[in-house]
Amino acid sequence: MREMLTMTTPPALFDLTGRTALITGSSQGIGLALARGLAQAGAGVVLNGRDAAKLAAACESLRAEVPGARVTTAAFDVTDAAAIEREVARTEAEFAPVDILINNAGIQRRAPLAEMTEAQWREVLDTNLTSVFLVARAVAPRMIARGAGKIINTCSVMSEVSRPTIANYAAAKGGLKMLTRAMAVEWARHGLQCNGIGPGYIVTELNRALVENVEFNKWICGRTPAGRWGQPEELVGATVFLASPASNFVNGQILYVDGGLLAAL
Repeated sequence: MREMLTMTTPPALFDLTGRTALITGSSQGIGLALARGLAQAGAGVVLNGRDAAKLAAACESLRAEVPGARVTTAAFDVTDAAAIEREVARTEAEFAPVDILINNAGIQRRAPLAEMTEAQWREVLDTNLTSVFLVARAVAPRMIARGAGKIINTCSVMSEVSRPTIANYAAAKGGLKMLTRAMAVEWARHGLQCNGIGPGYIVTELNRALVENVEFNKWICGRTPAGRWGQPEELVGATVFLASPASNFVNGQILYVDGGLLAAL
């Protein structure tokens, strides 16, 4: 074992050349930042979203930013099991087998718990939790047949804590933490590593209103030991690690990238 480790140089441990990653919810924000980071590490990337035009624009932008990158798109709704299976099969047949799956698609519908509608509850659970099961169910058997694969789920600090008006989101992200571990328990013996990243408060277009809310921004900066919000690009290092050979014996873990928020009272 010692000889094997000394023969592998650090750059090779993180090299994704020849691998292909499918990233759900990657036409903007965190998903697009992760796609860019994986492309820079050598991976081919498959961008996903529901808006084909928006995906096409993101694809062209990524090709321009990372010359030579292999990039394509797969437009489907992550809550539609039939569409998922169809697009995963098409992607593997026309582009490349999916070696890395990043389940990143997610939404937020805020409301006090006692006033939350059933529709608000179900929409968040379906998109943020059930979709991960559906996409993984389509991709994992193909990985298992090949004897290798990386699944990375975008969890959250809300996999561990909550705050008012986001009970649906916290329930989904808490469930996603345990789904990640369940994946590892069932699929590790087949050569798959199933882990999660847990972003803290990250600046994206989806939460721009919170960033610009003076009171909330002050609270977040005071609550986070780093004293600031994170940027989407700061999630790339953890994701490349979990997608690479460097994490081949890491399974069922959530790697929090939160500026120290969960470490502090």
